[in-house]
Amino acid sequence: MAYPVFDLHCDTADRLAWQTLPADLRAAGGRDFYGPGDEADPGACRELARNRCHLSLEAVGATPWAQCLACYVPDELSPEQAARFCDHVFAHAEAQAEKNADAVTLARSAADVRPALASGRFVAVRTIENARMFAADLGLVTALAGRGVLMASLTWNAAGPLASGHDSHAGLSPIGASALAEMERAGMALDVSHLNDEGFADVCRLARRPFAASHSNARAVCGHPRNLTDDQFREIRDCGGVVGLNYCCRFLADDGAPETVTFDDVAAHVEHWLDLGGEDVVALGSDFDGCDVPAFLNGAQTMPSFQALLDFRFGETVARKLCAENALAFFERVAAA
Repeated sequence: MAYPVFDLHCDTADRLAWQTLPADLRAAGGRDFYGPGDEADPGACRELARNRCHLSLEAVGATPWAQCLACYVPDELSPEQAARFCDHVFAHAEAQAEKNADAVTLARSAADVRPALASGRFVAVRTIENARMFAADLGLVTALAGRGVLMASLTWNAAGPLASGHDSHAGLSPIGASALAEMERAGMALDVSHLNDEGFADVCRLARRPFAASHSNARAVCGHPRNLTDDQFREIRDCGGVVGLNYCCRFLADDGAPETVTFDDVAAHVEHWLDLGGEDVVALGSDFDGCDVPAFLNGAQTMPSFQALLDFRFGETVARKLCAENALAFFERVAAA
């Protein structure tokens, strides 16, 4: 039997909702179609049950699977546009969960995830990547937490109203610091994956609850600035946080490509983190439908073979923790904090 999965990040919700976006938001996002090849068969990327994306109920199969379905907000959107965009993407995801209610549980709190996984269901967990809408109205933090959003990041790659991403060098803005405080009050976890080093340092100074890097790798193994330094990993470890292994080829290996990145490249990041005392920290953060992934990880249907490789290399205890247990425990810690 496959181990349960709790994946901390994918962009599938955006890809499924993109073609139904209001025209002005789709234009502001800068593209008519979200994923490569979607224009050839637009109807093949609208349904959660079956699609041509990395993630679908069909691809997941019998594996108990909890998935953080991020609403990725493009940097080009204003905070006000971002609020409308997020509402639309989540409404589409919620409708898909209702349409497939025989197989899907829509998590409204961390407490919903473990029992749904134990019963073999697919669990949809709402998160936000680039929560720039908080700059328009900090009250959205409480409202979205009440809707069931369990985690959010303050930025994507560019400098934004709340913080700067990895391609700039400012840290958290004053409104970003206020947003972090509101998130902690509302029980919404912070995701630091796209923060630059300056922003990460600000979080370490300000945060009072565990936080996550939902889809980041080890910079010591692959030098991309989106990856975590050893000191950053230790900070996450020591605060009770979690780090999701990102399948993006560019973050796994220098000059990585889908045809050349191997399981050994992936395992090198896990091994490095285990050497840093991260057995209870490492998790999965695939970034499905948001990046080019290695050929052997090209879709949720590859998970059983990937788990077999993890089990052989690291043993069942570590494999189970990496695949689901560490992510489950993280959200439960945040809820209890």
